[in-house]
Amino acid sequence: MKKWSFKVINEAEKPKIQVEYKHETKVFTFEEISSLILAKMKEIAETYLDQNVTEAVIAVPAYFNDAQRQATKDAAIIAGLYVLRIINAPTLAAIAYGLNSKVSAV
Repeated sequence: MKKWSFKVINEAEKPKIQVEYKHETKVFTFEEISSLILAKMKEIAETYLDQNVTEAVIAVPAYFNDAQRQATKDAAIIAGLYVLRIINAPTLAAIAYGLNSKVSAV
């Protein structure tokens, strides 16, 4: 098994991630880690679109429960995004397929 460069710890009955960075120990919640990823994605989108991004529709795996969906929403808020909707990834794939398909009425 590959050794992880972080530890999962129990702090106040909540799992957190402990990392060593530049000889300093830092502790993050899972929401904070997700928010770092979302913030980077926001930055990339803003660079590509050449405008501010403030709202998002976020796709999550279909098996995410309500707590995981809420944690994803919380992460987006930390990243500076207003969440318009949380959508299942398979639903998003179907919508994208529908947008790219040229369906004609019979």
